Formats: sequence, C-alpha cells, structure tokens
Amino acid sequence: MNADPRAALATLTASLERHLEASASRRGENDPTVVAAYQAVADAFDLYDDALLEAYGEVTPLEIYSGDGDDDGDDDDGDSDDGDEELDDHVGEDGDSHGVYLGLDDSDYDEEPSRTR
Repeated sequence: MNADPRAALATLTASLERHLEASASRRGENDPTVVAAYQAVADAFDLYDDALLEAYGEVTPLEIYSGDGDDDGDDDDGDSDDGDEELDDHVGEDGDSHGVYLGLDDSDYDEEPSRTR
C-alpha cells in the first residue's frame, strides 16, 4: 500500500462529516444510514492510520471500538496488570441498569453553588 496520509486524512474527515449528518437525522436505534456511516469512519480511520505509519512511522492514539465486549486481556501497552478490576454492574438511583453516564439530573446538584469563605 502506498497511500498518501493527506488524502487518507481528507477521506477520514469527509467520512466523519457524513457520520455527523447521518447521526443528526437518524431514524431509530439501528438506522442503516448511521451504521453504514459508522463503518465508513472505521474503514477511513484504518486507512489513515496505516498511511501515517507507512509514511512517517507514526500512529494515532485511537482504536476502533468493536463493541463485542470480548476482552482477551491482550493489552498493547506492555503492562502485565494481572490485577485488572472488573467494574460492578451499576444500578442507578432511578433503578436503571444501563451503566451509561448521562450527566447529572437536576436533583443531583445545587442551582447556586455554596460559597465558602
């Protein structure tokens, strides 16, 4: 492969723009337009990362999220952290167990911060 990093970057940028547009107008959870745009971003990123490595011996600090949850414990950072901690299943105050942080609810913070002197 002898890809130009600038051309690959332009392709990545364009794919990110298309993903933003598709996300802004998505029609449901698994909108095929968003899914296709997501895959295009992943493919364009791989091409850019490969072109950057080949041309300059550099890589980005990013990885493509696969979402499969299959962690084989093979970390690329070289650390042999055998004491990896598993996260507990989170059940929020409202009983949801999604485990996704969605920000603070209005009841979670004071409207006017207290001033300490």
